[in-house]
Amino acid sequence: MEQEPRLLPWSGADGKHCYLISDDVSGPVSRLADATESIQLGMGKELLGHALHLLAESPPGELRFLAERLTETLRDVLRIAERRGRRLNRLN
Repeated sequence: MEQEPRLLPWSGADGKHCYLISDDVSGPVSRLADATESIQLGMGKELLGHALHLLAESPPGELRFLAERLTETLRDVLRIAERRGRRLNRLN
């Protein structure tokens, strides 16, 4: 069974999606992508806790910084969710 290209958890220099075309799900790029996703999800969880704290207690200037980081993290999480959704569809 031919595998669909894997959507990687980072973008190219032009901001477009990067894909891995390989049948080796345990290769070095796949392992790097898995590790990157894990880090991105962990950072998202940590950032969410920080966001809840800042929203309750901070002045507006700090909220802009928070909003920028939340936007970056949400982009990463959506990329991971899209990739995992594709994997689930292939399994069904």
